[in-house]
Amino acid sequence: MKSTEIDLYKELKKYFGFNKFKGLQEDVVTSIISGNNTFVIMPTGGGKSLCYQLPALVLNGTAIVVSPLIALMKNQVDAIRSLSSESGVAHVLNSSLTKTEINQVKTDITSGLTKLLYVAPESLTKEEYVNFLKGVDISFVAIDEAHCISEWGHDFRPEYRNLRSIIKQLGDVPVIGLTATATPKVQEDILKNLDMSDANTFKASFNRPNLYYEIRTKTKNVESDIIRFIRQHKGKSGVIYCLSRKKVEEVAQVLQVNGISAVPYHAGLDGKTRAKHQDMFLMEDVDVVVATIAFGMGIDKPDVRFVIHHDIPKSLESYYQETGRAGRDGGEGHCLAYYAYKDIEKLEKFMSGKPVAEQEIGYALLQEVVAYAETSMSRRKFLLHYFGEEFDDETGEGADMDDNVRNPKNKVEAKDQVVTLLETVKGTRQLYKSKEIIFTLLGKVNAVIKSHKTDAQPFFGKGVGFDEKYWMALIRQVLVAGYLSKDIESYGVIKITPEGEAFIENPESFMMSEDHDYGGSDEGTVVTTSKPSAVLDEVLIGMLKDLRKKVAKKLGVPPFVVFQDPSLEDMALKYPVTVEEIGSVHGVGEGKAKKYGKEFAELIAQYVADNDIMRPDDLVVKSTGANSGLKLYIIQNIDRKLSLNDISKAKGLDMEGLLKEMEQIVYSGTRLNIKYWIDEILDEDQQEEIQDYFMESESDNIKAALSEFDGDYDTEELRLMRIKFISEVAN
Repeated sequence: MKSTEIDLYKELKKYFGFNKFKGLQEDVVTSIISGNNTFVIMPTGGGKSLCYQLPALVLNGTAIVVSPLIALMKNQVDAIRSLSSESGVAHVLNSSLTKTEINQVKTDITSGLTKLLYVAPESLTKEEYVNFLKGVDISFVAIDEAHCISEWGHDFRPEYRNLRSIIKQLGDVPVIGLTATATPKVQEDILKNLDMSDANTFKASFNRPNLYYEIRTKTKNVESDIIRFIRQHKGKSGVIYCLSRKKVEEVAQVLQVNGISAVPYHAGLDGKTRAKHQDMFLMEDVDVVVATIAFGMGIDKPDVRFVIHHDIPKSLESYYQETGRAGRDGGEGHCLAYYAYKDIEKLEKFMSGKPVAEQEIGYALLQEVVAYAETSMSRRKFLLHYFGEEFDDETGEGADMDDNVRNPKNKVEAKDQVVTLLETVKGTRQLYKSKEIIFTLLGKVNAVIKSHKTDAQPFFGKGVGFDEKYWMALIRQVLVAGYLSKDIESYGVIKITPEGEAFIENPESFMMSEDHDYGGSDEGTVVTTSKPSAVLDEVLIGMLKDLRKKVAKKLGVPPFVVFQDPSLEDMALKYPVTVEEIGSVHGVGEGKAKKYGKEFAELIAQYVADNDIMRPDDLVVKSTGANSGLKLYIIQNIDRKLSLNDISKAKGLDMEGLLKEMEQIVYSGTRLNIKYWIDEILDEDQQEEIQDYFMESESDNIKAALSEFDGDYDTEELRLMRIKFISEVAN
């Protein structure tokens, strides 16, 4: 059928039920039907698959669609079959088929019934398939996810590299390349590798004006922040991406325990479970899927309202593609990513075992992610610029839809500090990683600095006016600006670039963003959009300490026996107002809450009422209790008076690990009777001496006890006695 004879609108209505095309679809379809090589760059949700499905259905012959994922192919085949009365209209050809099924596919193609044949690139390299396809009428070859061809693409697949030579064997057929994310470099790569420089290129705008982009500091409390976010979006669909299967399982479990309907999805689950979880999400039986990047390829759920990145992705293409799964129906889509530079360093470490060329690419892609996360400019403008598109961040559609535009960050002039930094890198002969450079600036010595005699140099300690965090942030921003670079060969070593040399010669203004603390420190607490970070209520802490003193005095015990400081700090963060809520506080179990919690809960409730405090009650995150089995084992076997060495061995712990577990058990209010064990190692007088010390001490600190006894007892003996003391006196 010639293109001139086809009424595209009639065919569109007949097969897809639409009255009009979306965006560039009509031009693309016309180009393909006219037999031209065609290259389509269209963001997720732009209706990319219709671009080749409609031409395939109306042209003579079979269209071959190369796709990297079996799950994606299956979805597409099901969708096409639902448009036709013949199930043979679309087929998959891959390693999962039986001999009989393969014969059926061949029969349907030969008879002209099959319009779309989905194949994995590996299947196309099989000689028997290529020989078969040479003998049938092929309308065109479409290569979906074409960025997989480029080493600079975020999902490079070496098997995509051979596609052009295989397609040539099939005769002179038009080639269609399609991708949802491609930087100018990747676009050039695709056209070169598919040998289609003459292709009609169609590029849709990458701007998704309905998506709101936000980056938050990743802290230890990231799960509680996610739970709060999901509760604020109650009943809405969302996807949470994690980089590892283990993290997917952990996060899904924490969400479930906290009453959120969520399921995990990753390649380690069997096919049946994956399919079940995917269907549950599509059918709205669950609100949230926690997934690795294996999820979402070709999932056409239009009303995903939020996409959360628990871990920052390895490239901006991945980030763009994954966030693009939100708001496909044009409704709201909130894209929230948690960022800590520690995560980037972890990803860099994983790359260090790979070939240098791969490391270089991976590292360059990661630097872009860091630049995006730490930028103070409009995130939308930054992203679109990355994909080769200009955006006016004042009048462009969706201009105010990101955290940087809504909450501009402070900037400070850092021209002189940049010069100091660059001169220090030069002065240390470009041999150091960031850590040593910062030590040099701050006048600190370590073995590396000593060996290079850097501490004798005149510039040693030249940066003491600023702290370590300041210099770390500046190094990152100067790397992003291109004045410094990290060496690939000697991994992580900082080098100065020609631009950096020029800056020293002719310094100009360098406005350093006073970013949020993106170091991902362990101390940090939950970050929200309204308050930069949750802060301990110092007034309440003071009141709680006074009450603790009063309770301790009444019972004749040291204050730390009632509650430890970290527990009081947690109370001043979460404002628990019932005994049950006190039981969810850090280091407090049910037993301890029942024993001491009532007065504390009453004091906090009164304080909350008097000061009209909005309680972040959703911060009381229940843990999954993954460790409760181990704790139960320890309690039961200590009751049986089993040797502590045997208990630790049976659970693969060293004595340090076992002591930690035992301390958690007694500090949260459960008794452990370890007298039988202590009697073996300390006589009665020794036990009494240590017991009296803890009774009169202001603190249960082991270092203080060690110095008090000046070598009479070792750390292990003192810790065991402290466990016995807390057990008997507090519980």
